[in-house]
Amino acid sequence: MRERIVILTGAGISAESGLGTFRDAEGLWAKHRIEDVATPEGFARDPARVQAFYNMRRAEARTAAPNPAHFALAALEATQDVLIVTQNVDTLHERAGSQNLLHMHGSLTQAMCTSCQARWEAPLVMEVSDPCPHCGARHTRPDIVWFGEMPYGLEQIDAALQNATIFAAIGTSGTVYPAAGFVAEARRLGVRTLEFNLEPSAGQPLFDELRIGPASETVPNWVAEIA
Repeated sequence: MRERIVILTGAGISAESGLGTFRDAEGLWAKHRIEDVATPEGFARDPARVQAFYNMRRAEARTAAPNPAHFALAALEATQDVLIVTQNVDTLHERAGSQNLLHMHGSLTQAMCTSCQARWEAPLVMEVSDPCPHCGARHTRPDIVWFGEMPYGLEQIDAALQNATIFAAIGTSGTVYPAAGFVAEARRLGVRTLEFNLEPSAGQPLFDELRIGPASETVPNWVAEIA
């Protein structure tokens, strides 16, 4: 029988590909204030600073390669019904071959216009003066969901959880909502819940099973068990 699996991934799965996490001692938020680079207010105050921050992250993401955890999740689609909901704004899941994927926090590869809401493929380097290719307004920004903004795809995620048999969280801190609340909803629905992390997350008591270790090891092992 095919399982119906919703998988939430966070920065921990990409850390093994060399991309920085956010909340540890050496993470991005230890080097950059959230208020300056990850809020609409920060962008309004200093758009050049925000564009430079995401230009740097975009360049780093282009040089990173998917790791065995990404490839294992892509392979899982061949035998199970899988929806990957990622908090990550890199494209490592796609590059590993995942197709049923939702970027709830947007993507570094996309730009958007704050005037007409159009979206398009972002250049490697975005500038404050870039015009929107659809309406011409010079009000363009990275298509990233910042703090205080509504994540993408919440209705689709809720529908997938309603129908799921397994919910797995991989490499996420369990502190950023609404994603941190998915496990509670899954548990309420009677869905089996698993956590994969280097250490227990804030929501660990809500999980039926905890697998500690690098995602590049624990995730392929799990996929081999259920594939």
